[in-house]
Parts: sequence; C-alpha cells; structure tokens
Amino acid sequence: MKVAIVGASGAVGQEFLKVLEERNFPVDELLLFGSERSAGRKYNFKGKEYTVRLLQHNDDFEGVDFAFTSAGASTSKEFAGTITKHGAVMIDNSSAFRMDEDVPLVVPECNADDALNRPRNIIANPNCTTIMMVTVLKPIEELSHIKRIHVASYQSASGAGAQAMAELEQQYRQIVEGKPVTVEKFAYQLAYNVIPQIDVFQDNGYTKEEMKMFNETRKILHSDVRCSAMCVRISALRSHSEAVWIETEKPLEVKQVQDALAAAPGVTLQDDPATKTYPMPLFTGGKDDIYVGRVRKDLACDNGITLWLSGDQIKKGAALNAVQIAEYLISKR
Repeated sequence: MKVAIVGASGAVGQEFLKVLEERNFPVDELLLFGSERSAGRKYNFKGKEYTVRLLQHNDDFEGVDFAFTSAGASTSKEFAGTITKHGAVMIDNSSAFRMDEDVPLVVPECNADDALNRPRNIIANPNCTTIMMVTVLKPIEELSHIKRIHVASYQSASGAGAQAMAELEQQYRQIVEGKPVTVEKFAYQLAYNVIPQIDVFQDNGYTKEEMKMFNETRKILHSDVRCSAMCVRISALRSHSEAVWIETEKPLEVKQVQDALAAAPGVTLQDDPATKTYPMPLFTGGKDDIYVGRVRKDLACDNGITLWLSGDQIKKGAALNAVQIAEYLISKR
C-alpha cells in the first residue's frame, strides 16, 4: 500500500501520521508533501525518517493508493487532477469538494457506502463539527426521523490549526507576563474570551461554518433535516464540544436514546449527572470516539431531545475519519 499525505507539516497532517501508526494501517511506502515553506522537513513514522517533498504538478503520485490531503481548499482544487490522474483515491480534508454532486461526503459510521461511488476518485471529509454531530445523530435518526436541529458549538483553538494553538498558548503567557497580546489567527484575543464567529459571514447572517453544518448534515444523512447553528470559538486548546437540540417525528424516551448511543459505533455514552459525569474537552483530547452526555427531554419541544457532546477535532473531526474511509475501502476490495 502506497500512501501520500499532502500538508504533512500541519496539525492534521501530523495527526495523520499518528493515526496511521496507531491503527497499524498497511503502509508499505509513504510520501509526504508540503509547500515551499515545509519542503525538506523530516518526520518519523514507525521508526523511519521521511522528508517532505515539494507538492508539484508532476508524476509523484503514480502508484499511490490513497492520498490524504489537508492543505486547504485552494491547494486541493489546484492539485486534485495531479493527485488522482494515476488512480489514487484522494480523501480531502478541505471544503473544496464537499457539496459537489459527484463527490461523496462521508462519515463511515453514517454513510460508508457512499464512498464506493466516486466518479472523480475524490472523497470529501466533512467539516469537523458536522462529523462529530452526525456520528451522534445517526443512531437517533434510526429511532425516529430527525426534523430539526439547533446546535451551539464550542470550538477549540485546534480548529484553526497548529499556529492558532500556539497563539493561544502564547497569549496566556503574554497576559501573565504583562506583555502586549499577539492577535493574528483570530479576529480578537482568544485567551480568556469566546468569539461568536468561525469563518466568514454570509448574506443570511450565518457564518460559512454554520452553513456547512446545515448543508453537510443533509448530504451525509440523506435527509431533509434543517439545522440552525451558532458556532463559537472558545479558549480550550484541543477538542470541540456541542450543545444539540433535536426534534424527531415521534417522541423518544431518554432511555431509548441513551441505549442507542451506548450501542453506536464511534460513540461513548458518558452520562451520569449524579456523579458529575459528562464529556469535557479536558478528557476527550486524543480519543477516537465522540463522547455524549446530558441526554434529556427538551422542555421547549414535545418531540425534543437535547444532549451535549465532545470530541477531538483533529482526530475524529479530521484525520481519523479520513483514515476510517480508507480502511472501509480496503475492506471492500
């Protein structure tokens, strides 16, 4: 198995290396690619050192089985033809192709079979907040069709990449030392703050991130569900969380929902208010599953359930989901 990682020096690229090794993915040959800034850097994988190559329009991807790309939408669009022209399956972590009709948008726990129909040999990895939410909603959808979703996300610095994580840590040091605070990766200082904006605003007043949750959820679940989101950046370093309110066609009991979540792949139920047991970013970082708690009836909706979830944005929200797609495709060969 010949595997390529595009954007190897970024936070998700580094997570790809960890996940591939953790899961003992069958890598016989590994190629790392990056920009002019990262070309030449060296990284270790399974005891062997690899050098990042400059991503170029050439035949470097000949013989590659899977190319995991996480270098931004513009790079993905520019190099998609180069990456796939020799038959590589491009599993793309950017927003470039997610809503294209001829590109499947896949979360293996929800719609793995969609990955089998890929006319352009491109599979899109969904937005991190969407991945986390639909992984939890799928077992509930199987109990009763979900008509409406309201969700507030609490997204860590990791969602903006490795440099954003470093900036948050730097801001806390600067505040403690009484120095001017560096603000480059976010619209405002993130330390000791929350910012109710992720990505750019659209004409309808929602941000691009919020509209991703609306559109991507419908595509993944093959559903007419409507999702209204409020996406907020918080000063956690890693792992996103979400408060979710859903309305189903028929009323569901809390125990029904808890049992379905406990049995669902990729989900861990962590729900015991009596012992203050519920998911938090402090503990979900580095974990594979999405953790769910605070499951209860929605007091404002007769057919409503509300819950809280938390998961590692860089792992299941990005690299792990992509690797799971590749694992599924291998299992179908």
